[in-house]
Amino acid sequence: MRDAAAGFGYLINGQRWVARHGRWFGFGLIPGLITLVVYAGALVGLGYGADDLASWATPFADDWSSPWLGLLRTTLTVLVFAFGLFLAVITFTAVTLLVGQPFYESLSEEVDRAEGGEVPESGLPLWRELWISARDSVRILVRVALYAVLLFALGFVPVAGQTVVPLIGFCVTGYFLAEELTAVALQRRGMVLKDRLVLLRGRRLLILGFGVPLGLAFLVPFVAVFLMPGAVAGATLLARDLVGEDGAAAGPDDAEADGTVPSAPSHPLGD
Repeated sequence: MRDAAAGFGYLINGQRWVARHGRWFGFGLIPGLITLVVYAGALVGLGYGADDLASWATPFADDWSSPWLGLLRTTLTVLVFAFGLFLAVITFTAVTLLVGQPFYESLSEEVDRAEGGEVPESGLPLWRELWISARDSVRILVRVALYAVLLFALGFVPVAGQTVVPLIGFCVTGYFLAEELTAVALQRRGMVLKDRLVLLRGRRLLILGFGVPLGLAFLVPFVAVFLMPGAVAGATLLARDLVGEDGAAAGPDDAEADGTVPSAPSHPLGD
C-alpha cells in the first residue's frame, strides 16, 4: 500500500505546487474553463432538444393514449440527457487536455524546471503533438468504453454487481485518468502510448493512488476545472518517479533491473 499512498501524495503535492505558483494555476485554468463553457452550452442545448429528439425517435407512439405516450417519451428524454451527461463526464479530461495541450505542456515543463534536472522537449510541431494526443485519447476512450460495457453487464450479477463492480469501475476510471494526465510529461520524454501503458502497469498501485481519488473528485460538478492545473503538475511529478528522475524514486538501473520501467521507448514518438 506504500505505492498507493505515494500516488495520493503526488496528487496532493501537485495541488500544492500550483497553489505556490498562482500565475501557473491561473494559466492552467484557461483550457478547463473553455471546455466547461462549450460542454455547458452543449448540455443546455441537449436539455432543450431532448424532448424533440424523443418525439422524432418514437413516431410509432403518436397514436398511443395517455399516460403511455407521455411516459415513454419522458423516459426516453431523461435517458438521452443522462447519456449526454455521461459522455460529458468521461470525455471532459481528454478534451480539456487536447484543448489545453500548449498550456499544459508549458505547465509541465515549468514543474520539471522547478524540480531540477533536464527539461525534456518533444521537438515536434504543435499540430503533430495535437494529432498524437487526439489519436491516443481516442484509443484510451475505446478501452474505457469496452470496460464500461463489460462492467455494465456484470452489474446485473447479484451482490457483486452492487459492490465489487462499482469499485472496479472507479479503479478503471482512475487508472486511465492517470494515463491521460501523465501522458503530458511522458510524451515530452518520447514515450508512445504502448510504452506508457507498460510503464503504468509496472506500478499499478502508484497509478491507482493518484487516479482514483482524482476520479472521485471529478464527479463533483466544476471541481475538475479547478483541479486540472494541480492534476497536471502532480502527474508530472508522478511521471518523474516512473522514469526514475525523482530523487526518491529508484534510479534508471534499478528500475530496469526490477522490470518496472523500460529503458527507452520502443519506437519514436511520431510513429
